[in-house]
Amino acid sequence: MKKFLEILDPLDPNLGAGEMTLVNIILALVMFGVALGIKLDTFKDVFRFPKSIIVGCMMQWVALPLVTLLVALAFNSVITPMVALGMILVASCPGGNISNFMSSYAQGNIALSVSMTAVTTAFSPLITPLNFWLYGTLYCNIVSLNNEIPTLVIPFGDMFEQIMLLLGLPIVAGMLFAHYFPKVTQKLLKPSQILSIILFMGMVGVSFTKVVTSLGDNTGAGLDGMTIFIAILCAFVVVIAHNVTALCTGYGGGTLFRLPRIDRRSMTIEVGIQNSGLGLILLFNDKIFDPTIWDNNGGMIFITAIWGVWHIVSGLITASIFRRTKLV
Repeated sequence: MKKFLEILDPLDPNLGAGEMTLVNIILALVMFGVALGIKLDTFKDVFRFPKSIIVGCMMQWVALPLVTLLVALAFNSVITPMVALGMILVASCPGGNISNFMSSYAQGNIALSVSMTAVTTAFSPLITPLNFWLYGTLYCNIVSLNNEIPTLVIPFGDMFEQIMLLLGLPIVAGMLFAHYFPKVTQKLLKPSQILSIILFMGMVGVSFTKVVTSLGDNTGAGLDGMTIFIAILCAFVVVIAHNVTALCTGYGGGTLFRLPRIDRRSMTIEVGIQNSGLGLILLFNDKIFDPTIWDNNGGMIFITAIWGVWHIVSGLITASIFRRTKLV
């Protein structure tokens, strides 16, 4: 598998200036729409009924990145360093904005789902770069002992600044808008949530198409179609395995701490649905991932792009299974 995944690393699917601006605007609009549903009372409830939300955030912030690191190390012989770092980047992102819909369909605890999305997204400007720096550095240091991979610089400060602009400001703006214009917000809430999901899927779709096109442009020479297809298939296998691990981490954490079954459903989906769109935007930003340093990171981009597509499928499958299963 590793020799096929290595085909992905030379990819150069950077978005143009116009495309990058459009994707940034889309993500900001998505986060603004998500923030319209975040009320200050949501954070008050966190302190009134803290157990489930504390466990959920720990699964998202600590358990998932740690488990991802361990999985990447365990399968180091069959995946590339860039694929592993892509897995760690995805695990460092906050929960995806479609998780609330998935949790509702699964008949889970909607309040818990919204609370987890709100808290993990609100703290993502700090947690995402911190986790990627911490676990990415750990992975590089451990693996380089055997494989002698080059030292990779993870720009904590630049990533923090970018996430603040893309997530922090839209979230604050959305929450303030909802607070000062509650009647307008009530009318906009449902349409904005639907629009957010559509925009998010469109953003991931554009990025994924760019990646697939670049695969043919950058690696097609000297390679037959079957080799390229197998490389893509191997990446899908990695993403599916990682996503299953994330879902199991969420459910296992809820079970370990003996949370109500309805809370376990939401926690499973929250931990298994990641905001991979944020990861893609960070990867396409030259200020954060300097091409002179990250000149061979196609594996990271491809893993992150596939996550954006696959977690929608896996989320619906998981929610459907929960929906058909009795809570008692």
